[in-house]
Formats: sequence, C-alpha cells, structure tokens
Amino acid sequence: MTSNKIFSFFGEICKIPRESGNEGKIIAYLQKFAKERNLDCITDAAGNVLITKPASAGMEGAPTVVLQSHSDMVCEKNSDSKHNFQLDPIKVTEEDGWLIAKETTLGADCGIGVAAQLALLDAGDITHGPIEALFTTEEETGLTGAKSLSPKFLKGDILINLDSEDEGELFIGCAGGIDTTGRFPYKQTKTQLNTAAVKFGFYGATGGHSGDDIEKNRANANQLLLRFLYEIYGKFEFSLCHIDGGNKRNAIAREAHATIAIKPENLDQIVSVFGKVVSESQIEHKISDPNLTGRYENVPPFEYSADNESFGKMLFGLYGLPHGVLAMSQEIPGFVETSTNLASIKMVEKGFFTVCTSQRSSINSAKFNAADRIEAIMRLAGA
Repeated sequence: MTSNKIFSFFGEICKIPRESGNEGKIIAYLQKFAKERNLDCITDAAGNVLITKPASAGMEGAPTVVLQSHSDMVCEKNSDSKHNFQLDPIKVTEEDGWLIAKETTLGADCGIGVAAQLALLDAGDITHGPIEALFTTEEETGLTGAKSLSPKFLKGDILINLDSEDEGELFIGCAGGIDTTGRFPYKQTKTQLNTAAVKFGFYGATGGHSGDDIEKNRANANQLLLRFLYEIYGKFEFSLCHIDGGNKRNAIAREAHATIAIKPENLDQIVSVFGKVVSESQIEHKISDPNLTGRYENVPPFEYSADNESFGKMLFGLYGLPHGVLAMSQEIPGFVETSTNLASIKMVEKGFFTVCTSQRSSINSAKFNAADRIEAIMRLAGA
C-alpha cells in the first residue's frame, strides 16, 4: 500500500458531499466500495458503516483490529463563496506540497483517515489479521454515531482511531470537550433617522480546528470585530443593526462582520479607526494569517437595531472573553492541556444575541472550570 493510493481515495472522498447530518452519499459510497470487493458490510440505524476484511492466510488466529474514522466533515466557507456543501465537491489544489481548499474547509478531518482505511481494505499486498473498518457519523456535531453504537456491532477488542493530525504518532488519550452557549437579550429599537448603514468586516483569516490549531496564534475574526467595535463604542454615536461572525463550534472563526448605523459626519473617523485595527491585526498575524483583510461597504438601512445598553454589556463581556490556550500540560512538553474557542456570534433569534463557545481539556476538572469561567463572564455581561 502506498501513499499515492491513500491520496487517490481521498480525492474520491472529496467529490462526495458529507456535511454532518448529510452523509447519505458517503454512506452509499462505502457500501458500494465493499460490494465491489466482496467484503462484508453492515450499516446501523445511525448510519455507522462497518466493513470487514478477513485475515490473510496464516493470520486467522490474530486478534481482530478495529480501525475507526468518521464519515462527516466540518463545513466552513468564505462568505463570498458559492459552494454548496449539500451538492458540490470540495475543490482541492496543491500548494507548496500541501493539499488545500481555497474557499472552504478541506475535510481532511477525517477524510484522510477514511482514505487510509479504504486503501488498506483495497490492498492485496499486506499481511494482516482480521480487520473491521468502522466509519461513524456526525462526529463533528456531537459524536452522534459513536454514541449510538451497539456493542454487538463490533467483534474486535482492539480499536485504533484514525482521527489524528500527526503522522507517525500514536495517542493513548484525547481531550474532552464541552460547549458553552450564551443568549444575550436586547430590545429592538427604531434605528435613528438620518443615519447611514455601513457593514464592517474581517475576512481571509486562516481559521482552523479549535483543537489542533488553537495554539498556533491564528486570528479569530470574532475577536477582531469586537476589538473594532470596542474601539468606537462610547467615542461615536452608533447603533448595532446586525452582527454575524464565525459558524461551527469547533472551527476558529475566519470571517465576521457587523452592520452599524452611524451619522454620516462620523463616517471618516470611524473608517480611520477601522483601518487602524485592520493594519494592527495584519501586523500581529502576518505569519499565521497572511491573507487577513478588512473591508467596509454601505448597505441598505435597517429599520431596527439593538438597544445600546444591552449591546454595550455584551460587547464588554465578549471583548474580555478568553480565546485560545488557557493552560499547557505540566507533564507533556508542548501539549495544550486546556483551551477555549470563541466560535460564533449571531443574531438569528429575534431579541437575542447568540454566542457559541467550546472548551477542551485533557483534565475533566479543568474542562468544567474553563466552561464555568466562560459562563461567569457571560452572566456578568447579561446572558
């Protein structure tokens, strides 16, 4: 088995839509793969697929090994991308020796694990014992498939999870995670007359996984947007009409924007502050986020906006909210023990700002403590 075969299968997988909860096509692909190779295949009610490959001659007495990955992927895209994760294949390109997707997430988590399993199942030149290849569903949104797995679904007692990022390394544990979501109430008020609606946004941040990439000091677009709003709050009269930052709970926000109603005579000064924050952010993240940019544009006016007091309380709380590494391991050099991710800020529910965060830790007590700290700050800010 060669790496070329793994990458070949990965290319096939990238052609198949597999957003969490929309995994019908990848499940059908796995079932077809097994049928074409005369391999036993079963699927449970949650969509988990198990493909079994008998042992090589002379290896029948070896213990059964379960290789496990998940069939879904984190689906994030740039705001100007027309990609439809329900229908479109991921557009993969090679850059400096790396496979990347320009406008969307690549789906190597856990697509490369799935590809490795398929390559092994397809190989005829490897001596092995009995193999069970397990593909679980909806891992990215709550381990749904794994949680619903029946013990009778598997025969093997040894399981190797392939959902890792580092080649040639074995892990004997994993971080636990918890989500902390805050709902901040606000009153809808009539937007002041004689104001202009202007959308300010940060785009092109590198983003990444809130677990594997959290220590890389990458820009969080939500934080940058809050930084700008904090800079102008109290200095200029304005109203928040809309805010939308980030998406998935386990992804570092790549884009965030807010529309504010401002007095036309203050536009130049506010734009100047925005330019300063953009420039500072680009300098601070010139290595980690080389494509980071900011832009503003006039947009149609909003009839309503959030009341200033509620918005201000939320702004102060979120601007002070931690993001990133909270603690490094005292036992393993270079290992992130505890972290938190400011994932998204939305106005999808009338009368509420909804803020999603996620915390991870290899120590349960530290995980809950991190979540409690986030909750405490949110409560102080009116959630």
